[in-house]
Amino acid sequence: MNNEVRSEILHQKLAASGLRSTRQREIVYDAILSKRDHPTADEIFVRAKQEMSTISLATVYNCLDTLVQCDLVKQVHLERESTRYCPNLTEHAHFHDNESGTIYDVQLDPETISKLTHLLPEGFDVSTIDITFRGRAAT
Repeated sequence: MNNEVRSEILHQKLAASGLRSTRQREIVYDAILSKRDHPTADEIFVRAKQEMSTISLATVYNCLDTLVQCDLVKQVHLERESTRYCPNLTEHAHFHDNESGTIYDVQLDPETISKLTHLLPEGFDVSTIDITFRGRAAT
């Protein structure tokens, strides 16, 4: 996705929530999209600082909260680890490599998602599915 498309998506999603695009929000969003490696807020802060030396960690956290609220990124919670941020907005699972700490997206096809939601008792309504596989990635 090129920078113009990124900026337009960011602007549209923020505007739909009654917010405006700021340079800080653009930098934080770009920091997440640049590697697609599920970075933590601290890692995003380091990347953002390279683009804007005056940005603070508090500003990065505020921008992340806004990006999550506007459905531009998802939070990924792994047991006893810092929250990570994922720009993949499709329903998917994650694979966490226990040795390297790397997190990989695992795409889930609609049939698999349907099977998973049908495992719930009648009357339950699914809003999101969070699945994390753990192990060692192929080398």
